[in-house]
Amino acid sequence: MAIRYERPYSHSAHWARRLAWLGLVVFIAAAVSHRFGPLTTPHFLVLAGTGAALSLLAVVLAGIGFIRLWQVGARGGKAAFVALLLAAPPLVVAGYAAHAYLTRPMIYDVTTDPFSSPPWLKVPVARQDFLERPPVTLRDREIQAEAYPELTGRRYEGALDRVLEGVRKVADEQGIVFSEEAGLENVISDLEDLAVKPDDTSGESAITVVPVPSARPLEEGFLPRVGGPSDVLLQGEWRSLVFGFRFDVSIRLREEAETALVDMRVASRYGPHDLGLGAAFAERYLKALDAELLGIAGN
Repeated sequence: MAIRYERPYSHSAHWARRLAWLGLVVFIAAAVSHRFGPLTTPHFLVLAGTGAALSLLAVVLAGIGFIRLWQVGARGGKAAFVALLLAAPPLVVAGYAAHAYLTRPMIYDVTTDPFSSPPWLKVPVARQDFLERPPVTLRDREIQAEAYPELTGRRYEGALDRVLEGVRKVADEQGIVFSEEAGLENVISDLEDLAVKPDDTSGESAITVVPVPSARPLEEGFLPRVGGPSDVLLQGEWRSLVFGFRFDVSIRLREEAETALVDMRVASRYGPHDLGLGAAFAERYLKALDAELLGIAGN
């Protein structure tokens, strides 16, 4: 009489695979809806956290499945392995976020000028829900200086209009979309660029037309100024590449002693902690600006 051995069935391993699938679908749906759809950051964090929690539970059940496979040879090894693969993306992202939350300072607003940061032309307003942002204090600026000592303003030799052109170009490359501008009347092109050279053809003298700028009363006296009397201010929005977290950006240009001083401010729109993304973006932008302007930044 033949004896047939029936392997036990690991319910935990197969439930791990189901939960891992569910967690991954919830996480991806939340990420796509936040990046390209109407889902706000607070709701994204709730859904993404739910997906990560389901993935963590799947890992625990998969571990039980592997233990059962080792002890009694229970079926479910493949299901447990698939569960681990499916649970990896949400858990890796959640782990990175947790690490950044614990190791980076709890601030959401960073600037290259802690004592006089570039102002907002239009104060950003967003429904915070449970991610309320406290007011920025002097202590926050001190914490930023300790955590990001290399985040400083840039000084470039050259006319203000040339520096502004580089600022706009790098902003476009880095994904900043400007929505507010002020002080553009302070940008004066070089006289050499304004002059129209005569066209010498057939030995005849041509009439040279020199444009004469006219006064602009609205820009000179009727519009309220924001910032210093010679500042150029640009305000826009930047979104992180993968998940689309929203950051408000303010860039200030100021002409001082034949040089142009560029300062920057980056603030997360939601929550009291930006996980270090704001400072990382500001440093990346300023390095790209240095490269664009031939690396002539000074202290």
